[in-house]
Parts: sequence; C-alpha cells; structure tokens
Amino acid sequence: MPVSQAGSINTTALIVPDIYVQILPPQNTLINGLPTNILGIVGTAQWGPVNAPTTIGDMQGYSQAFGAVQNRKYDMGTQVAAAVLQGANNFKCVRVTDGTDVAASVVVQTNCITFTSKYTGTLGNGIQVTLSTGSAANSWRAVVSMPNRQPETFDNITGTGAALWANIANAINLGQSGLRGPSQIIVATAGSGTTAPTAATVSLTGGTDGATTITASVLLGQDTVPRKGMYALRNTFTSIALLADCDDSTSWTTQVAFGLFEGIYMIGVGPAGDTIANAVTAKATAGIDSYAMKLLFGDWIYWQDTVNNVTRLVSPQGFVAGCLANLSPEQSSLNKQLFGIVGTQKSMQNLQYSNAELQTLAQAGIDVVTNPIPAGSMFGVRIGHNTSSNPVINGDNYTRMTNYLAYTLNGAMGKFVGRVQSTQKNDPLRRQVDATVSTFMQNLIDQNMIDSFDNTCDLTNNSISRIGLGYLQDDLNVRYLSIAEKLIVNMQGGQPVVTRASTAAAA
Repeated sequence: MPVSQAGSINTTALIVPDIYVQILPPQNTLINGLPTNILGIVGTAQWGPVNAPTTIGDMQGYSQAFGAVQNRKYDMGTQVAAAVLQGANNFKCVRVTDGTDVAASVVVQTNCITFTSKYTGTLGNGIQVTLSTGSAANSWRAVVSMPNRQPETFDNITGTGAALWANIANAINLGQSGLRGPSQIIVATAGSGTTAPTAATVSLTGGTDGATTITASVLLGQDTVPRKGMYALRNTFTSIALLADCDDSTSWTTQVAFGLFEGIYMIGVGPAGDTIANAVTAKATAGIDSYAMKLLFGDWIYWQDTVNNVTRLVSPQGFVAGCLANLSPEQSSLNKQLFGIVGTQKSMQNLQYSNAELQTLAQAGIDVVTNPIPAGSMFGVRIGHNTSSNPVINGDNYTRMTNYLAYTLNGAMGKFVGRVQSTQKNDPLRRQVDATVSTFMQNLIDQNMIDSFDNTCDLTNNSISRIGLGYLQDDLNVRYLSIAEKLIVNMQGGQPVVTRASTAAAA
C-alpha cells in the first residue's frame, strides 16, 4: 500500500495488486507579493561589517550594528535617521570605507594576548577588556564591554602560563557554552608570553573609520565577487536605494543601470546649493532619462541632529526615500508631508520656488523638496516624478508598481518550469498559470492597488509549434491607478450667474 507524491510513479505500468495513494498538490497556486519597503543605504559608519548588507529595523539596531550618527558627509546613519522619521523600518545597510580603516587593538602584558575589535572603526576605541579573578578557585574572568551593548563575561577560565592565555583567547573566540557564545565585539589572539595575568582593565585604541576620502567610486563599489558598495545590494530584494550624499553626476548612469537590472528605485541628488540651470545641464550631460532613478535638486535640508546636538545640512535623499518606503507601491511621493525638516537652503532664506522654476525642474525630470506643497504649509515632495521624459512612465507609482509586479512574478512563477504541457484546449498547466496570475491581479484590484487587468494563457497565444519547442506564454496587461497631479477648479462668479438656487427662487 505505497503512498507517493503525484508524478513519482508510472500509473500505466503498475503490476502488483494494491492500493496506490498519490498526494496531489493544491491546484490553486497563490502568489504573495514581494516586500516593497526595503530601503538600501550605502555610506560610511564608525563600526560594523564592510560591504556586507546588514538588516536594520530602527535607530537602536543601527547603533548596535554601526555605531552613532556622525556629523560628516556620506554618513549612512544620517540617512537612516532621516528615513526613520518618515516611518521607514526595514533597511539593508552597506558600510563602505576608503581602505584606510583600522581595527582598534591592545597588546596585554608584553605579547601575552592581543585584543582586536571585531570590526574596523573609531567605535572600537571605546572597547574595554577587564581581567580579574574568576568565580571558581584558581580561575580568571574576562569581561568585554562596549558603549550601548551588554557586557560579555567569560568566566572560570583556568590554566597557567601560555596555556592560560590560549584558553582566554579560545573562550572569547569560540564561546564557553550554549549560554555564552563567542564575543561579538572583539577577537583575541594568544601570544608567546607566559607571564601570569594581572587584574586590570585595558582599552583598545587605534581604530579608524576609513571615511576621509570617500568618492562616488567608493560608494558605487565593484560588481565582482566579493561585491562592494552599491553592488553589495544585489539579490537582497531591496526596492529603494540611495548612495548617501553622492552628488557626483558621473555616478548617475551607473546607478540607473543598476536600478534597471535589480528593479530598485535609485534616489539621486545634486550638490548642495546647486542652481536650477546647473542641475538641468548636469542631468542632460549625464544623459539619464529613465524611470529607474529619482533625481533630487540640490536644495539640501537643515536637520536637527540630536545625537551630535547640532543643526546640520544634509542631503534630502533619506527623507524622500523614507517616505517612499513607507508608501504602498501604487502611491506617489507627490504632496506627502516630510517630517523632521528644520528648513531647506532656499526656505531658510525666506525664498519660495516660482511656478517657472518648478516647471523647469519638472520638465527636466528633477524633483525637489519644498514648503509649501499643494497640501499646505509643510515640507514635502513637490513633483513626484522620476527622471524619465516620457509622461506615461515618469511617475513614482510607475517605477514602484512596475518593479513590484515584475519581480513578484519573476520570483513566484518559476514553479511552473519543468511541468508537462499538452496541445489540448483545456491543458491543466495553462489553466493553472492563468489562474495563478489572474488571482494575484484580482487581489490587487480588491486592495485598490491597480485599476484593471487582462490576462491570457491559452491556445490563442500558445501555438502548437511553440508548445512543441517548449514555450509557455502568459500575456498580462495591467492598467495602473492614476495619480491626480493637476486639480482644475472652474469657477464662474458674478451677480448674473445662474445657479440652481437662483432658478428655484425666480420660479
């Protein structure tokens, strides 16, 4: 009485009389969309892994993984903080350095043991290791402490001479039990010294961030393994990304190419204090005209940095990217309030954009943060467009919804490859493909995320010859919801104007 999965036995070649139970998979396959709130940020930090995408949910998590917000250009924490103020809560953070970063360290008792911070950066200079007598007789304890982290205690380490130092190193590097795992703060290296330990607290020194000569090239990184910089975000399901404060126009085309390939909406920016004429020229010279990037005008933002207790001029990228990450993909950043802004370079001079200036930016495919916005006296995104000159595809909603649909289908429909297909009209595989796609699209309609759709997967778009060659084609047309960008109110006023009320009174 064998039980098997459907398709694993040949039911036309059974010989032994018996009961054969086949487990059939559900015929209705459902699709769950990919997340659209993952924001990738590339920049510098004072601690943490380099060129390794790290998932962060809030500023506390950022502080533990990468240290504090730094008052400097290209700082990753600054952009994370700005995005968190807009409600963003799912980050892929990639720390980059200029190659001069150094891990803090200290040598104890003339080469008896060396303690080195797990990561490079100045935060490692705050690490301390305390050696003292252990809880058990004739044993030692090592306590590793670091700002904003729970101390790590390695207790009851025994031995003498070089063996003791080796045991201390092993306890720190390998852990002591399931309850006390390896250190997440330092790495210990036993030396050749044999002197008995002296109870003391030592501090690690010499750590550097490697953030002195950051350029667009460093932020972009390399696309060969091991990937670095922006390219470390490949295959992370990031939906929006920015290179912190990267105002170098020569990087824009590379960012666009990456965004198109990965389905990521790249948020670019011009240099602080830019002029509109220069911004238009820079974009034209760079030759970017694509839905894959949103380019922000170089009217940078004054932001109250509570960590460093200073009002700083920072790039608008984090504010806008955080807003988009907190919106459903059918939405636009247009006319959405941005939070945490003290002012912009223009608004702090009590200046506002004229209609002519906004028209110039919009025609060039450059967006800008202004106050006021149509919703009122508040800071917000004024245009809601990407860099494309095609009015059919230049909205934020086009970029985000197109990427959402394309990459969701790409990730979900692979299960149908390798299945059998017939030339019969009611072929089960084509019916299942059609039903799977159509059900997902109907769910989007029910959630008011798209306007309408048509889906076809039958013999009308799968000829017998194509089926014979191994092809299976599904044709999907989707009408997106429109963004109301221009509201026209026609008003007729005056004493002779005829209204329904005046007509009724005359009667």
